[in-house]
Amino acid sequence: MRLADYIDKTAELFAKADLHFGHGTDNAVDEAVYLVYSGLGIDFAEDFHHSRRVLSTPELHILDEFVRRRIESREPVAYIVGEAWFCGLPFFTDERALIPRSPIAELIENRFSPLLASPPTSILDMCTGGGCIGIACALQFPEAKVDLVDISEASLELARKNSDRHGTSDRVRALQSNLFSEIDRRYDLIVANPPYVSKQEMQSLPPEYLHEPRHGLECEDEGLALSLQILRQAEFYLTAEGILVMEVGNSDEALQKRLSKLPMLWLEFEFGGHGVMAITSQELVKFREALN
Repeated sequence: MRLADYIDKTAELFAKADLHFGHGTDNAVDEAVYLVYSGLGIDFAEDFHHSRRVLSTPELHILDEFVRRRIESREPVAYIVGEAWFCGLPFFTDERALIPRSPIAELIENRFSPLLASPPTSILDMCTGGGCIGIACALQFPEAKVDLVDISEASLELARKNSDRHGTSDRVRALQSNLFSEIDRRYDLIVANPPYVSKQEMQSLPPEYLHEPRHGLECEDEGLALSLQILRQAEFYLTAEGILVMEVGNSDEALQKRLSKLPMLWLEFEFGGHGVMAITSQELVKFREALN
């Protein structure tokens, strides 16, 4: 079968199966391309519409099994093929960590402009998972040292593997810590993507998300428990001109309501995404009482 025909057929199957697309794609055709190209190691720059490639019988067997898993068990493609893309970079991905999909990628690609007055020399990626945010930051800021922090040692093993893949291990350290419990330094930039899905929202998530580690998604107190803890402690781990950037997703309204007196800057994204705020070290100190 021709590559183009197989992708068309797969996209049709995906559309009929009522799958949820939220792990790097938003439609059946792109999902099919992601699965087939990643499964066979095809360069994404190749346009399948003009491809003359004919799939071999072994290749068809591999892809058919991938398609079956995607439809029958609702596994995300990233877990099936073991790879996801973030900031235009490939990352090893498996069930030890959430699949990369944060709108913070756009901030990284823009070098956090205009939030940062100068390039950071020290960066903390809090709740790093597979390490994509911190590693992408390390590549964007080659003079910076980056700490990847997570409570899960299994996630950190994946993060170290990704750091090795991108040649950043000389500047990137993976550290097991319950938020700031094992941190003993200050940073110019803290980027945090903690669990922020409330128990109520967890009950309505599509099956695809339930393949991801629950501890990376669910959070107590309307999804705010960890975000509030980070906000209350971040001032002690930021430099005088440092800044905290944190994603809270659909918990953004609850956080704004809870901390109505805190001057959080809510960021807008050209390519979609929401629920990401920024606040300076000086503002955290000045409005400390508003966090209690």
